[in-house]
Amino acid sequence: MEIIIKNQTKDIAIEVAKHIIEIVEQNPKSVLGLATGSTPLDIYRNISKLASVLKVSFANVTTFNLDEYLGPVAVEQSYRYFMHENFFKFLDVDLINTKFPNEELLEKYDDEIDKAGGIDIQLLGIGSNGHIAFNEPFTPFDSKTHIVKLDDKTRNDNARFFSNIDEVPTHAITMGISTIMKAKEIILVILGDSKVSALKQLLCLEPDESFPASVLSKHPNIKVYTTMDLFKKAFC
Repeated sequence: MEIIIKNQTKDIAIEVAKHIIEIVEQNPKSVLGLATGSTPLDIYRNISKLASVLKVSFANVTTFNLDEYLGPVAVEQSYRYFMHENFFKFLDVDLINTKFPNEELLEKYDDEIDKAGGIDIQLLGIGSNGHIAFNEPFTPFDSKTHIVKLDDKTRNDNARFFSNIDEVPTHAITMGISTIMKAKEIILVILGDSKVSALKQLLCLEPDESFPASVLSKHPNIKVYTTMDLFKKAFC
């Protein structure tokens, strides 16, 4: 696990965006694993800007998102809508090649990823309880794409994107931990004081299913980006 420490969050967003642009330049048919939430927003903005300035095409890129809500949810609260409004609409990406897990694809999502050649780079954030994607504590490390009941802590963390907690879905469909671990490269971005405990456990714990992100230490090609201030607070 490589820990990359920057002074400011904007420096992380720029560096990660440049790296992803380089991957697409080298392989126009790259397969990207994408995340939602507040953590990757600046990264997506910087990718869009760089793609425009450097004339990098995403027309042949395939994307697989980590997760999607299940049950009644307003269209504008769906992760597909989030990705379109914050990323896809600023690129020349073919929307047919933008994939999201759903109940119909439940048992096929991993196969679809394999058929695409596997994920070249997976972008991740981390939950305050250590979840990656929607893999809550005690999710088996060998899990594939599956339906999950969201932990109360996760629902409370996500309530800021809704009018109230009652609107936050109780279930989602998510890439499994083994699905994520098959990515050729993983970028984990950890930002904000609310993630101090999560970063500390990631740095200090041996892999344990009670803290899903701890499995990432086993990945052969993972970079963890955080700020100096956060790293100092979380140092073992």
